[in-house]
Amino acid sequence: MNSNKYVVPALVVLLLVLAGSAAYLYMQVSSLKQDPEALARKEAEELVAVVGKLILLPKDELPTVATVSDPTKLSDQAFFAKAKVGDKVLLYPTSRKAYLYDPKANRVLEVAPINLGDTGPTVTPEEEVEVEAETEAEVTEEPTDGGTTENVTP
Repeated sequence: MNSNKYVVPALVVLLLVLAGSAAYLYMQVSSLKQDPEALARKEAEELVAVVGKLILLPKDELPTVATVSDPTKLSDQAFFAKAKVGDKVLLYPTSRKAYLYDPKANRVLEVAPINLGDTGPTVTPEEEVEVEAETEAEVTEEPTDGGTTENVTP
């Protein structure tokens, strides 16, 4: 009889704790669904705080963060020569810099400028059409022996 006296209140407390935990988790998941970039933003801010203690980082922008998952695919690029699985890459497009960070060793492994590829002249759609039309005219051969026209690819 004495043990039954404590079982029911313990079960009620356990049920309340489980219900509170479920409600908390539901609220966390629903907030992530509303703003899925919040987690990425939070990770980037935390990473900037840690890496910023090791090296001077650009202050005017939040980086795009990538995680190295297969360094063998990146081995042909000098920037990733020291990369290992789990290393973080902080990309600052406005400042045009990339940082390779090893979170296990808490070290910046590499810093390099990045080229976003927008340094060439801009072509308007009208110019593109003209260039394509000229190219097609150059690769089309007129038959000289009464045969059919065929397109020759360069």
